[in-house]
Amino acid sequence: MSRSVDLFVIGGGSGGVRAARIAAGHGAKVMLAEEYRLGGTCVIRGCVPKKLFVYAGRYAHDLEDMAGYGWTVENARFDWPTLIARKDAEIGRLEGIYRRNLAAPGVEIVDERAVIEGPNTVRLVGSGEVIEARYILIAVGAHPALGPAIPGCELAITSNEAFHLPQLPRRIIVQGGGYIAVEFACLFRALGCEVSLVLRADQILRGFDEDVRTLVAAEMRHAGIDILTGRTLTGIAKAEGGKRVSLSDGSELVVEEVMLAIGRLPNTQKLGLDTVGVALDKSGAVIVDAQGQTNVPSIYAVGDVTNRINLTPVAIREGHAFADTVFGNKPWTVDHSTVATAVFTEPEVGTVGLSEQAARDAGHQVDIYKAQFRPMRATLSGRETKMLVKLVVDAVSDKVLGCHVVGESAGEIIQMAAIAIGMGATKADFDRTVAVHPTAAEELVTLRSKAS
Repeated sequence: MSRSVDLFVIGGGSGGVRAARIAAGHGAKVMLAEEYRLGGTCVIRGCVPKKLFVYAGRYAHDLEDMAGYGWTVENARFDWPTLIARKDAEIGRLEGIYRRNLAAPGVEIVDERAVIEGPNTVRLVGSGEVIEARYILIAVGAHPALGPAIPGCELAITSNEAFHLPQLPRRIIVQGGGYIAVEFACLFRALGCEVSLVLRADQILRGFDEDVRTLVAAEMRHAGIDILTGRTLTGIAKAEGGKRVSLSDGSELVVEEVMLAIGRLPNTQKLGLDTVGVALDKSGAVIVDAQGQTNVPSIYAVGDVTNRINLTPVAIREGHAFADTVFGNKPWTVDHSTVATAVFTEPEVGTVGLSEQAARDAGHQVDIYKAQFRPMRATLSGRETKMLVKLVVDAVSDKVLGCHVVGESAGEIIQMAAIAIGMGATKADFDRTVAVHPTAAEELVTLRSKAS
């Protein structure tokens, strides 16, 4: 005899966990299945370990800057195994918190794979138990893409394996131009690796503001990263001391490690979605409406598996909205139109709203306000680095359409700017805000001259 629940969540990442917790808090009987570890991509093999690695790399810059401020540091050295061990311990701690937070409101956790067998039926693969559910939520996330396949691609790693390398490679080649590729290129370089970044396009960070792209690429090159544009990997083979990589221009490189960061694909394979006719798009993502509902009324989906905005905070909001709407009698939807994000390159990027080009393409007549300057910290250290702040403003309404920051703490700055832009702030609202001095963020409220 099968058991029954109000909600069965497939996937224990950020979106699924939030949905399960909120639904249980509303009184629903909830079961959640996760076949790997609770926390999902973000906690286990994404945002959290990546940011810890970024911090590790930034200490190298701190050491470089300290001399300009009168400090003398001798015999400083970096130990990769120590970082890996400390990172693993922290992830274990966070996973424990996720498990406790689910158990507290009464969510039943099942540590095995689950597949859908009907609009209201889920089967646990390990035990074979069948669960009846009023609603099913798909929150299984996505995984790194390896295609299009090239000879020897099995010798490469992805962002998943990068967090578990037994030793830090002396030389690594990264393929890709998106935020994952450039983040790893920067953090590996900061930790002392020789890094080559290969991308098919002629510039990194497609979709970001052009001034942001230009400055970050320049800073990466200044840091010693070899950015090879207009090229792709055509083959990987074992070689003495590492791997021989062939490129589309006919050149070859010998490196210790090869990392592919060429996109992510939704985890919808072998989930049983075809059994019930859940509609997928051409990338394999689950198609949902504004409420996260699929074409099968009892089945919903949130997070990266829907391939809308693949960011952890968005998945969390989507999971929360689903639970409030379906179980809490408090219907609401997530506003995907103005979502801030950070790219943890060196220097860091924070952005919200429209880029200059996107604003023009949308038909806006725009005024641009921007400043590029040497951050105050670098004045004594002597380190050659630049910071950028930029506002994209509708020339007719004076509304700020986009804000873009490159430099130290850009992610922290953009979070606050996102509140203002989400509320419809105008350039005049920014102008009448008193600056906090001396800070880099004050540039956002002291920009007076139009750049265009």
